[in-house]
Amino acid sequence: MLLPTRNTPRWIIFLIDITICVMAFVVAYLLRFEFAPPADEKALALTFFPIFIGVRVLSFVLGKTYAGIIRYTSTQDAQRIFITIAAGSLAFVLANQIKYRLVDQAYFIPNTIIIIDFLATLFIMIASRIAVKVAYLELKSPIRSKKNVVIYGAGEAGLITKQAIENDTQSGINVVAFIDDDKSKSGKKMEGANIYHFSKAEEYFSQGKIDELIISIQQISPERKALMIDLALKYGVKVMNVPPVRRWINGELSIRQLREINIEDLLGRNTIQLDNQQVKPLVQDKRVLVTGAAGSIGSELARQIAAYQPAKLILLDQGETPLYEIEQELKSKGLSENCEFVIGDIRQQDRVNRLMEAYLPQIVFHAAAYKHVPLMEDNPSEAILANVKGSKNLADAAHHYNVERFVFISTDKAVNPTSVMGATKRVAEMYVQSLNALSECAFITTRFGNVLGSNGSVIPLFKKQLEAGGPITVTHEEVTRFFMTIPEAVELVLEAGVMANGGEIFLFDMGESVKIYDLALKMIQLSGKELGKDIEIKVTGLRPGEKLYEELLANEENTISTHHPKILKAKVRESDFETVKQQVQSLIALFKKQDNLLLVAQLKELVPEYVSNNSEFEALDNSEK
Repeated sequence: MLLPTRNTPRWIIFLIDITICVMAFVVAYLLRFEFAPPADEKALALTFFPIFIGVRVLSFVLGKTYAGIIRYTSTQDAQRIFITIAAGSLAFVLANQIKYRLVDQAYFIPNTIIIIDFLATLFIMIASRIAVKVAYLELKSPIRSKKNVVIYGAGEAGLITKQAIENDTQSGINVVAFIDDDKSKSGKKMEGANIYHFSKAEEYFSQGKIDELIISIQQISPERKALMIDLALKYGVKVMNVPPVRRWINGELSIRQLREINIEDLLGRNTIQLDNQQVKPLVQDKRVLVTGAAGSIGSELARQIAAYQPAKLILLDQGETPLYEIEQELKSKGLSENCEFVIGDIRQQDRVNRLMEAYLPQIVFHAAAYKHVPLMEDNPSEAILANVKGSKNLADAAHHYNVERFVFISTDKAVNPTSVMGATKRVAEMYVQSLNALSECAFITTRFGNVLGSNGSVIPLFKKQLEAGGPITVTHEEVTRFFMTIPEAVELVLEAGVMANGGEIFLFDMGESVKIYDLALKMIQLSGKELGKDIEIKVTGLRPGEKLYEELLANEENTISTHHPKILKAKVRESDFETVKQQVQSLIALFKKQDNLLLVAQLKELVPEYVSNNSEFEALDNSEK
């Protein structure tokens, strides 16, 4: 149906409002005298009518009741109408009192008529506007095309969400109910929508009449949120989330700001809270170097450190385009003033030394590494060159140029490694930890598992496979991984850097491990697709070097608690620096031969707990038995 695109002229709305006033005035007289007003009252009404119309016209002009767009009538419009009508009726009451007390002890019109007229005028004007708005919305978005939506949270945020939906004439959304944890609200209504207790949610969803759930509660436990999302997904209900209030545009919520639930919301654990006031002195007014600054962890380190106002932030990476992107991001946020963006390769000792000499960093965060397990299985020499030689170059330079703290970012794959990547990271751990014993620099190692959304991680891969129509590939139905968000991981790295004395290996409590198959299934559900019908999950088998279960601590190690419940200190065997140095130099020297078996054999000498599950290197394991 074609709808008018132009707004009704104001003078027409003004004339309609005056007509409504005349109708209300007549209705008031008829009701007051039971539809048979005496002749003298009729005469009195006719005498007073010009004054009545004059006052209403003046009040409408001053109150601008005609200025609003009728089809977008809001509570502010209704409030303006109420004030305008009330002001006019109050003027009639005052005029009556003045005439009665100071003139001839007679009223212009009975006060009861003024009251009835006020109520009738107010009701008709507001009701007519609402009727036009409702009619327009129905014609613009017929009920047959609307989505039935339930809002989780019958509080202020839920009410604002409902109003934002209704104010969007093209949303095609019909809010049918609220769900809330407060039992005292159960059975009540809010703006015409029923409120159900959380315990009734599954029964309500199971009826198959709900298309979408909008989570409006701002402060909600991750466990409760994950439970509600799982419940909705179980019955094919799409889930949306209201963003935090600080992200609302000009303090107002728009329906276009609603976002889809992220897989992070399904981890079911509380976000790790840190004391930023302890972290700030670590980097504020300091010269800080971040390697691998264009990667997932390095770029987040750059964001967080830049906010603490370092004297100089040197961001080093060999990738031109990704480093340019983080440069543009920091510039857009006004955080690039003290930043230096440096293209360079940590595998080149001369380049590392020149960088250290030029900037003399006080703090180094070493995040540069090759991290993809299957690729490093096929390219052990490159893994050794980047993860071992690159780390050695940086550690040696940090020692030589009097760096105060060197924070090495390792991985859970360095624990009882089954891959070349994990073994090379363990060698780097051993080198920096042993160097700590004879250096003025405090060398610190941090270990954590997978970070959600990092480059090359499973989440972006699943998203791409979903967009392509599948299949989603999982290496094993029982494979599990630990997960945390990138900002959380970096915050923990920073705090570990604060509490360290040097020589420690810090572990992060990442909560419960997550089954990757279940993660894939939930991502399919979140996308609105159905497993086996719209898309499939394909089990491909464990890849060379890949573990079924990951661990953060080797068998012979144990942990010591720290002041932060989410950060533990590993008690590991100590290595003699000179011994490790000679072994590392021998390993690096083998790079020239480009012999994978020889390189891996040397890795096994350095890391005895390294047991490869790569068939190419099985002969090495068998020869050692």
